[in-house]
Amino acid sequence: MAIENAILEEIKHYQTIIIHRHQHPDPDCVGAQLGLREILRASFPDKTILAVGKHYAGFDWLGQADTDVADDQYANALVIVVDTANQPRVDDDRWHTGKAVVKIDHHPNDDAFGDLQWVLDQASSTSEMLYDFYAANASELTLPQEAARLFYAGIVGDTGRFMYPATSAHTMAVAGKLMATGFSASDVNQAEDEVSPAMARLSAYVYQNLTILPSGAAYLKLSDADLEPFELGETDSTSAVVPLPGKITTVVAWAFFVEAKDHTYRIRLRSKGPSINGLAKAHGGGGHALASGATAHDQAEIDQVIHELDALVAQDKGE
Repeated sequence: MAIENAILEEIKHYQTIIIHRHQHPDPDCVGAQLGLREILRASFPDKTILAVGKHYAGFDWLGQADTDVADDQYANALVIVVDTANQPRVDDDRWHTGKAVVKIDHHPNDDAFGDLQWVLDQASSTSEMLYDFYAANASELTLPQEAARLFYAGIVGDTGRFMYPATSAHTMAVAGKLMATGFSASDVNQAEDEVSPAMARLSAYVYQNLTILPSGAAYLKLSDADLEPFELGETDSTSAVVPLPGKITTVVAWAFFVEAKDHTYRIRLRSKGPSINGLAKAHGGGGHALASGATAHDQAEIDQVIHELDALVAQDKGE
């Protein structure tokens, strides 16, 4: 039995299904989570289908998770965790209190959690995978227009408007099938392209303060003190500025170091060519070959990551 069919059979066995996503969400994880909720609610109106996660007003245009999920609802529930590579990143710790867990994700499966796993690290997005889940079970599932809109938003977000290498012919075919349901793709594209005035100012700061090394490696450190004047709040996320260095012709790979509440630094690594997930793993992280994350515990580790990224890019260029 194909994994898409096996997941549907698992869903059929439960009256309550609770869908989780990762912390600090992006359009793919929100689109995948809420889109799957739409499909299951339309297909199984007699079941209780819930989505949980911290509320971020910036994603209200996609929809909202359920805010009134009680602890006891997990007792006999199937938990589906989408777009989440490892257990510490799952939003809401109650995910492991369900009866069974299904993992659906497109990141490398370094943390193989869940009773049933469907992981395709070559897929453009989890939203693309969940359309394939629907397509594999189309005789038994319903795809509402709202689910199509959500999946399209997730694909657009994780492919960088169809720019990143994981965008395949299949990705484009799926996007076309989703658009054929009739939602406004231009509205989705516009929503994902817009930034707040605060983010516009931060974008200017990034371009003004980015350090570009001769190798083509680039980096920027964003401390709390650096970010305070922008008054971002919880609606805005620094993740929106991470792709910006890639627009510069001389930049090959880059790192952002963003201060966390515990004063460590979250590392966001991106690349146009050389694989950077090995570097991320060396610093307690991981991810895709061209998009990864890790943690730096102090300035010395930040300096080390910069040195390693510089060497990696230089080696890739044969210098």
